[in-house]
Amino acid sequence: MNSRVLLIIPPLTQINTPYPSTAFLTGFLKSRGYDAYQADVGIEMVLALFCRHGLTEVFGRARAKDEIPPEARQMLALERGYLDTIEPVVRFLQGHDPALAPLICRGGWLPQGPRFRETGDMERAFGDMGTTDRARYLATLYLEDLADLVRETVSPQFGLSRYAERLGTSASSFDPIEETLTAPLSFADELMLQSAWRHIEATRPSLIGLTVPFPGNLYGALRIAQSVKQKRPDIKIALGGGYANTELRRLAEPRLFNYVDYVTLDDGERPLLNLLEHLNGKRDVDGLCRAFLLASGKVEWKNGGKERDFSQSETGPPTYIGLPIDRYLSILEILNPMRRLWSDGHWNKLTVAHGCYWKQCAFCDVGLDYITRYEATPTEALVDRMEALLAETGRGGFHFVDEAAPPAALKSLALILLERGLAFSWWSNIRFEEAFTPDLCRLLAASGCIAVNGGLEAASDRLLEAMKKGVKVEQAARVCSAFARAGIMTHAYLMYGFPGETALETIESLERVRQLFAHGVIQSAFWHRFTATAHSPIGLNPEAHGIRILGPEFKGFAENDLIHEDVKAGDTLWLGTGLAKAAHNYMQGTGLDVDARRWFDCSVPKPQVRRDLIARALRHCRRLDDFQPERRLVWTGGTPQMEARGHAQRRVILPNRMEDIELRLSSARADWLMDLIRKATPSREKHGEGYPLIREARMSYPCAGGGEDFGQWLRSSACKKIREAGLLVI
Repeated sequence: MNSRVLLIIPPLTQINTPYPSTAFLTGFLKSRGYDAYQADVGIEMVLALFCRHGLTEVFGRARAKDEIPPEARQMLALERGYLDTIEPVVRFLQGHDPALAPLICRGGWLPQGPRFRETGDMERAFGDMGTTDRARYLATLYLEDLADLVRETVSPQFGLSRYAERLGTSASSFDPIEETLTAPLSFADELMLQSAWRHIEATRPSLIGLTVPFPGNLYGALRIAQSVKQKRPDIKIALGGGYANTELRRLAEPRLFNYVDYVTLDDGERPLLNLLEHLNGKRDVDGLCRAFLLASGKVEWKNGGKERDFSQSETGPPTYIGLPIDRYLSILEILNPMRRLWSDGHWNKLTVAHGCYWKQCAFCDVGLDYITRYEATPTEALVDRMEALLAETGRGGFHFVDEAAPPAALKSLALILLERGLAFSWWSNIRFEEAFTPDLCRLLAASGCIAVNGGLEAASDRLLEAMKKGVKVEQAARVCSAFARAGIMTHAYLMYGFPGETALETIESLERVRQLFAHGVIQSAFWHRFTATAHSPIGLNPEAHGIRILGPEFKGFAENDLIHEDVKAGDTLWLGTGLAKAAHNYMQGTGLDVDARRWFDCSVPKPQVRRDLIARALRHCRRLDDFQPERRLVWTGGTPQMEARGHAQRRVILPNRMEDIELRLSSARADWLMDLIRKATPSREKHGEGYPLIREARMSYPCAGGGEDFGQWLRSSACKKIREAGLLVI
C-alpha cells in the first residue's frame, strides 16, 4: 500500500485565507517521510462559481426554475453586467488588479443588488479611508448579492463562509444529514466534487483526511466522502477536526461509516501516524489512537496506542504548499474592526501554546484536550517557523490561534522578534491578565503586535466570578488601556444570558462597555448569547448553575449545544438586538454619551452603575515608576547619540521612530545611561537573556548618596523622558 495522504479542507470556512489544520498536519507528515498533499476545495469551489463560466451556468439554471424570488429576478435582468464584471472584481479582491478601485467606486459600473441597500452612510462608515478600502467594501456587497442569488436559486446550502451550516448544528440525529445526502447534487456540489477529484486523480492517495472544523464543513466533507466511496472504495477516509473533537465524542451512529472509515479526535498528528502504520500493516487495529471505526455493524472506539502525543517542538513547521495562497479573496466588512482583520488578506496561522493555561471558565470545554492539555511552543522554534512561513508564502502577517496566549510566552516572542530584527505583523487571543503591563504592551507593539482579542464575557464582577474568569471589570479596563496606549487594537468578546444573569445585569454590563468605548480603551466588540455545551462544567452539572437542560435528545450522532431553561432569570433572548445595535454604534463612535437603555425597543431596567466607573479605574493604572528589583530593562528606541558640552556635561539624543528626545546630563550619568541602553538593546546575542535588572542598574548608578539617589532619579523628569523614548521595564 502506498503512503500518499491527501488532506482536504471542505467548504467552507474563510475565503481570505486557508484554515490551518491541513497546513499543520501536512508539515508534520512530510517531516515523518510521508507523501502528504493538501487542498482547499472550498476556495476552489467559490472561484469556479464566481467566474464568467460559473455565473453563466447559475443564471441559466435560475431561469429554468418555476418560481424565482422577486429580488433574484431583478438580478437576472442584470446578467450581462454581472458576467462582464465578475472576473475583474475577483482579480481585484485577490490583490492582482488594484487599479480597478476607482472604477468600482464610481457609481454605475457594478450591478447593485439588494445588499447595496444596507450601505447606510458611506461617508460616516469610511471617513477618510482610501479608495481601495471603499472599493473592497462595495465588491464584498456585490459578492454577497451573488451568494444570495446562488442560495435562492441553484444551491440552497451555499454561503460565503459556511456550507449547509444548519445541517451540522445540533445534529443529535443523523437522519436529516442522510436525507440531504440522498438528494440530487446542487450546482455548487458539482463544482466542489470536480475540484476534489482533480486533486484525488493528481495525487492518487491511499488515505484522504477530511478536516471538519465547524458545522458548516460537515456537509461538504460527507458529500466528498460519498463520491469517493462510490468511485474509489479502495481509498480509506478519515474525518477529524474541531467539529469531531467537540460534537462526536459519544459517536454511536453506524451510518456515518457508509461515508468514512475512521473518525479521529483531538490533535491529529498521533492518530494519523498510527492509522498510516495500521494501513501499512505495521500496527494492529487495537493500536490506533483516539479513533472510531465500524466493526461487525457497531461503532467501536480504539485507543490502544501507548505512545504519547507529540510535543509542540516535535510537530515541525506547518506548510501551505499546495494551497493557492495568491487566489484567496480579501473581503472587507467594515462594521467590525476585528471582523475586518479576520477577513482581510492572508494570515499565516501558528500557536504560541497548545491548550489554555487558565482552563477554569465554567462555560468552556475545559475537560477536552484542546483546552486542558497546556504546553507552550519553544519560542525559538516558534520564531523559526515564522521565518520559514515568510520564506514559503512571502507573507509576514501572523495570527496566533491560541485559546489564550500566555503573557510570559508573548514577552519571549516579542524579545526574540526584536533580537532577530524581524518585521512581522501579528495578533492573538489573550486573557485580560494584570501581567499585561503598559510596558509589556509597548514591547509587544514594538515587535509587531497590532491587535488582541480578549474574553470580557459579562462586564460584571458577580458574573465574572460565577464564570470563574479570574478577572474583574476594572482590571480588564486597565489592561485594555495599556494596549490602547501602545497602539494595539483591542476586541472584547461579550456574552449575555449567562445562567442567573438578570436583565438589569445585562444592561449594567452594556453601560460598562459603553464607558470602555467612550474612553477609547476598546475599539471592537461582539455580543453573543450564552449557549450551554455538553462538555463544559455548566453542561456537565446544569442544576448547580441554575439551569434545566431541555434537549436535544442524543440519538447517536452529535452532542454539543444544549437547549436550556434558566430557572432563575428566565429568557433574555430579546436583549440581543439592542446589544448588537449598541455595539454597532459604539464601534462607529456614535451614541457614546447616551443612556444605555436607548438601544432597546421595550422598557429595560435603569443601570445602577457609576458613570465614572471606568474613569476611576483608569486613574489607578500601574504607575510608570513602579519598578521591582528583578524586572529587566529593554530598550526599543533608536541608537542614542552623545555630544560633549564642556568637561562635566553631555548632550544625549534619544531617537525613536516618531521624534528625538534630548537630555543634558552629567558626564558620569550620561556614560551610565549609554551603557545601560547598550545592554538593554535587543540583539541576536541576547537570546532572551542578558537584559539588565533594575537592581543591577541601581547598583551601577553613579551617585554620592548610595541607592536612594537612584530612587529619586526614577521619579525624575529625565527618567520619564527616557521611558517615553523606549526604555521599558519588563
